[in-house]
Amino acid sequence: MDILTAFIVILSISLLAGILLLVFSRLFSVAKNPLEKDIRECLPGINCGACGYKGCDDYAAALAEGGVKTNLCVPGAQKTSDTISNILGIEKEEVEDVVAFVACNGHCDATCHVAKYEGINTCLAASMLYGGTNACHFGCLGYGDCANVCPSDAICLDDGIAHIDTSKCLGCRLCEKTCPKQIITMLLQNTSTVVMCSNNQKGAEAKKACKNACIGCKKCEKTCPHGAIEVKDNLAVIDYGKCQNCGLCVSECPTGCLKSVFFPDLPADYDFASLSE
Repeated sequence: MDILTAFIVILSISLLAGILLLVFSRLFSVAKNPLEKDIRECLPGINCGACGYKGCDDYAAALAEGGVKTNLCVPGAQKTSDTISNILGIEKEEVEDVVAFVACNGHCDATCHVAKYEGINTCLAASMLYGGTNACHFGCLGYGDCANVCPSDAICLDDGIAHIDTSKCLGCRLCEKTCPKQIITMLLQNTSTVVMCSNNQKGAEAKKACKNACIGCKKCEKTCPHGAIEVKDNLAVIDYGKCQNCGLCVSECPTGCLKSVFFPDLPADYDFASLSE
């Protein structure tokens, strides 16, 4: 009888608490902007945070309130920005189409392991032990932390380093945020020349660690007719605002760390819904 009484008391309290919660949620609920739902439906829904908000819900809420740029969703590209602008009835804004790039060409034939690592199989864990096992402590560690966070399966590991398929890359920056070596950066889709190295050691030391490393010789800097390349801290840096894609720097680079590239774009009809399946 005591057990039954206790059960009835607990059930009554639970029902009362539930009713009170329902009443308070109705009384103190904040009405959503009707535009928020329409905006949210046109966002990709991968919650990457590239827009600067926690996810698509927060970005949609901010857009509905006004005063926020419509071109912050890089994965959604221009189509999403245009749709949001139409919903809000404001002028369309251009989206910078960017892709991820791994600034390292230290594949297995170019560098080597100087230590054996036995531990958690992640770049973050390996980098905490003397900077990693490679002779070059600036390069890709090859454990795939970036590939593991990529929502579109755009990153693969081949010959010891990460490679990015830009025809799948959403530009979400998750790989950039994850890389402990900070060698993954975002480049404009139309970039045609890159520096495939992140080593800022002096030339002899860099070349000893990796035969494909930038040695800071300044041949590219002296060759560029547009002043688009400068060697900073022993590493070539390209000013893409000045680069005219002439390719002279590529032909002059003695180690081949300067490369001509072409980044295939994400298909215009890409199915973002497939990412959540």
